[in-house]
Amino acid sequence: MTYRVMGVDPGLTRCGLAVVDVEPNRRSTLVAVGVVGTEAGRSLDERLLVISEAVDTWLDLHQPQVLAVERVFSQLNVSTVMGTAQASGVVIVAAARRGIPVALHTPTEVKAAVTGNGQAGKAAVTTMVTKILRLDTAPRPADAADALALAITHAWRRGAASGAPTGTSSLTPAQRIWADAEARARRR
Repeated sequence: MTYRVMGVDPGLTRCGLAVVDVEPNRRSTLVAVGVVGTEAGRSLDERLLVISEAVDTWLDLHQPQVLAVERVFSQLNVSTVMGTAQASGVVIVAAARRGIPVALHTPTEVKAAVTGNGQAGKAAVTTMVTKILRLDTAPRPADAADALALAITHAWRRGAASGAPTGTSSLTPAQRIWADAEARARRR
């Protein structure tokens, strides 16, 4: 049985949206990926409405079982953090209206899940997402790849946490590292 996850990399200028189907053995398949953008010159309410409408459309069209959103973390640029938090709130409310559970994941957690290194750069994340999903070309821009990575991370964590079989013979090297780390953490 596949598990459908929608990943969202929130932002006011570019909000990455992605949907993946993940099998119990962690084989992940792209369903849809895109970015909704808003212009910096528009008012905040207009920008949030554009994001809200796009997320509503994606949720209704793809009907994910869960929504995985990047956890807002402190940055030096307070206005960027505020915009990201506001976009996250709109996304979370859209899921709540539909009774779709929401999971928050930190950037470090996502990087570790897909690359095996929590300090990996955006290029490494994009490369691994491309391999994991067996894509011919890398998803662009980075916000799209980040949304895919969020969806994959959540599905993989859910599978390991629920005791679902991981089928280690079909895992990528990064997936094996992640599965091994999760297994060690559970034994502690």
